[in-house]
Amino acid sequence: MSVLRPHIIERVMARRGRLHWFDALNPRTSALIVIDMQDTFCAPSAPAEVPGSREIVAPINAFASAFRALGGQVVWVLHANDHAGEGANLRSDWELFFNHVVADEVRARTIESLAPGAQKVWSGLEQDARDLTIFKNRYSALISGSSGLERAMRSMGIDTLLIAGTKTNVCCESTARDAMMLDFKTIMLSDCCAALSFEEHRATLETFVQQFGDVLTSDEALKLFKP
Repeated sequence: MSVLRPHIIERVMARRGRLHWFDALNPRTSALIVIDMQDTFCAPSAPAEVPGSREIVAPINAFASAFRALGGQVVWVLHANDHAGEGANLRSDWELFFNHVVADEVRARTIESLAPGAQKVWSGLEQDARDLTIFKNRYSALISGSSGLERAMRSMGIDTLLIAGTKTNVCCESTARDAMMLDFKTIMLSDCCAALSFEEHRATLETFVQQFGDVLTSDEALKLFKP
């Protein structure tokens, strides 16, 4: 069942005459971008826990396995921020976020949990030697200075990005919007993304499909890949 509500589908159909953006995709010029599936967001009682992130582990694993078999590239994007000092003098390389978004009582825990060198893909996810791991230090992995994702994709001839991970409405959405602005064909995989609530998840996907790219389930996306 589509996560998109009927009135959104009707609006899209009235505007462009079709719901989905793409009729076919080339797996060899496509990449699955799995965002922030790491302890800080996936572990129970973690400082930035998204409980729903653990529910998308199985669909991500299933899609990644099938996608690799078609010749697609899997990329794990993990968040990390440099920091220095301790106690009251603890500073991060993203002070705007840590000083205004994160509550004082969890600030230090969050900064420490995102330390470079400590980040790894969540244990329930299945990696492959052919996969890439890239680190970002802002919500979007595609803004200038955040990560090397764009350069890696361009160098590999990738023109299509499929977005998975958490949160749907924060880092996944930020990266996906920037991907479209950089002229990548962009798809958000609805059953492979998680937010703190279904309402936030759906609102993001409904906005995205209207203006920024496609929204598909992992099974729907696999059917588009043509050798």
